[in-house]
Amino acid sequence: MSTAPNTDRMLIVEDDPGLQRQLKWCFDAYQVAFAETRQSAMTQLRRFEPAVVLQDLGLPPDAEGTSEGMALLSDMLAAAPMTKVIVVTGNQEKNIAVRAVGLGAYDFYQKPLDVDVLQLLVKRAFTLHKLEQDNRRLKAGATEGRSAVTGIIAMSDLMINVCRKIEKVGPTHATTLLLGESGTGKELLARALHTMSPRSQGPFVAINCAAIPDTLLESELFGYEKGAFTGAHKQTMGKFESASGGTLFLDEVGDMPLTLQAKLLRFLQERVIERIGSRESIQVDVRVVCATHRDLKEMIAKNEFRSDLFYRISEVTIQIPPLREREGDAVVIAQAILEKCARDHGRTIRGFSPDAIGAIQSYPWPGNIRELENKVSGAVILAEGKQVTAADLGLEVNDQMDSAFFNLRLVRQQAERRAIMKALAVSKGNLSRAADLLGITRPTLYDLLEKNDLGNVAKGSGA
Repeated sequence: MSTAPNTDRMLIVEDDPGLQRQLKWCFDAYQVAFAETRQSAMTQLRRFEPAVVLQDLGLPPDAEGTSEGMALLSDMLAAAPMTKVIVVTGNQEKNIAVRAVGLGAYDFYQKPLDVDVLQLLVKRAFTLHKLEQDNRRLKAGATEGRSAVTGIIAMSDLMINVCRKIEKVGPTHATTLLLGESGTGKELLARALHTMSPRSQGPFVAINCAAIPDTLLESELFGYEKGAFTGAHKQTMGKFESASGGTLFLDEVGDMPLTLQAKLLRFLQERVIERIGSRESIQVDVRVVCATHRDLKEMIAKNEFRSDLFYRISEVTIQIPPLREREGDAVVIAQAILEKCARDHGRTIRGFSPDAIGAIQSYPWPGNIRELENKVSGAVILAEGKQVTAADLGLEVNDQMDSAFFNLRLVRQQAERRAIMKALAVSKGNLSRAADLLGITRPTLYDLLEKNDLGNVAKGSGA
């Protein structure tokens, strides 16, 4: 069994020599192996361990009349379930292609060949395979230099930087402030700080300051003596005492009333508390981690949050990016959620359909990971096929955008137009400077301005 990385290996199952030559040229950027029969394809699959397989479903039937194409697809999916298989069919075989996707094929493509579209399909398959492979490495702790903070899946540079900060801050005693939208995983990161700290054997106690009425929050945090108020039938420890020797996580600290903010400040300064109804000072050894989705500096300006408390709780401040800014993370996180939900619900779901992947990537996820978990969990239960579709997720597919995504000419033209406009803006309309920024000659820039109908823009910029 080969142990080398298979991220650029591709197996093409095709019995037409002419098409083999064409496809070899088409995919010269990858390590390509060919197979012409079901038996040779399975041999190559085990020996070559490709990340992507391009399979012609139209292989000749065997002696018993069984479709070799569908039988081979089933064999490959059973032997290498993580390999992305793209099936190629004739114009009259759409129903067969749909069946193939239902069995677990990643996607299908109908002849005749369009090189640009086929290359794009294969590139997407390689990208998804790599994302899933990286996700499995993260779970196993083998991240090849990338952070493996417990419970956090991070492939984007933004989130990897957050994880690296957590790894640095975790072993210290610093009071830490986590800022980010609701659903971005603030409590998971707080738990990671606790797990990495010298207090990891102590308790981790979490309380949501926004979920408890102001009149009860003080007694929840600081505890109370018997008879301190109506209903106080016995002495009760608060969260600070319960977390002694460990970590106290104050979620949504921005919703804490001003009267309690003063009491929290005193604790952070002196590390002592007093239960309600008592004058006895109790020494408490606890690390405090705070989190909020609110803009504390704006609240300070409005006298809704104490500036002195802000500086106490933010010895280290970590900003957590929303899911929509974490490029590439949504699909990988969704895959991990799908696998867990499929196990929990006893469903045999192989993954996401191409339209589901596109929908996950394009949707802005205002509820962040919490919303993603909700959508995927429901989709796993409702899905009727082997793959979760965009419809199962309750997400719309933008047909126009999807069509544009496959139109390389249009994509290139849009990118070219954006680059020219940016160069014109940076150079303040100076065409010579804009041409230098773009790495082209001035006459070439004139041609591109005319081609992209940007002549008026250039004149308006002062060219």
